[in-house]
Amino acid sequence: MQTAPHTHQASQANQAGPDFSGLWIPLVTPFDEGQVDKPALKRLVAHYRGSGIAGLVVCGSTGEAAALDEDEQLQTLHTVMDQAPGLPVVMGLSGYHLGKTAARIKALGTLGLAGILLPAPSYIRPSQAGLIEWFTALADVSAVPVILYDIPYRTGSRLELETILALAGHPRILALKDCSGDPAKTQALIADGRLQVLAGEDVNIFSTVAQGGRGAIAAAAHLHTERFVEVLRRIRTGDLAGAEALWTPLQPLIEVLFAEPNPGPLKALMAQRGLLRNELRSPMTRASAALVERLQRLDALVA
Repeated sequence: MQTAPHTHQASQANQAGPDFSGLWIPLVTPFDEGQVDKPALKRLVAHYRGSGIAGLVVCGSTGEAAALDEDEQLQTLHTVMDQAPGLPVVMGLSGYHLGKTAARIKALGTLGLAGILLPAPSYIRPSQAGLIEWFTALADVSAVPVILYDIPYRTGSRLELETILALAGHPRILALKDCSGDPAKTQALIADGRLQVLAGEDVNIFSTVAQGGRGAIAAAAHLHTERFVEVLRRIRTGDLAGAEALWTPLQPLIEVLFAEPNPGPLKALMAQRGLLRNELRSPMTRASAALVERLQRLDALVA
């Protein structure tokens, strides 16, 4: 696979605003007997802060944001930001009430975030015109850049290529977390060059970045973080053979990490590393014992 030229895309992105290139970790939320485990959260930030990542995403789907109330989400965000001065932090923000979501975006705009990660409204399944209205209205009130989150299997709404291209003209919509599973759409958006395309499906990191995507928001990168960072670095410098040699052992582990609902398998391995307790909020459940055994074997092969 050949690398796509980056010069034109990079110059456009730099003119538009912040650079979201590189590896972003959508941070898990640790729990302790049902409560957000702030000491563990601080340790996680300290653990990843110096690993070469571009930044952290708080309250994404990997962070079990849907199981946190608004106060817990804000406390989690403040804990992470206080522990990571100088490290860019993006906040995930989902909702289906336009007014309430807009009010939250306005409040978050005063906190010094690098951006907002914004999916389509869940459950409603609006038309493409409705999706353009939704994202435009929220980007209009945002003081920080917006990263579109195209993840139809969670929201029930697919962002069509024409819709994303229309939204790319908004001055505060600068990037896309791509979980669409549509390679042709991914290629078209990279070629368009206005949005910084970030792989959102971990199995697609190599292909997306090798084609000119800017980076990834990758749950699996909680593990072997420096290796993920190095894969992206080598792709950017044109060392595809070296990148692929590092990437190939990661692929089986990535696939099994998502064999049961995320972040159950991920938390199981992180708990074995002493990073947090193996605890999730219902209806999320711990990974099965059989899956954890498979993960342990694959994890050892990467190391």
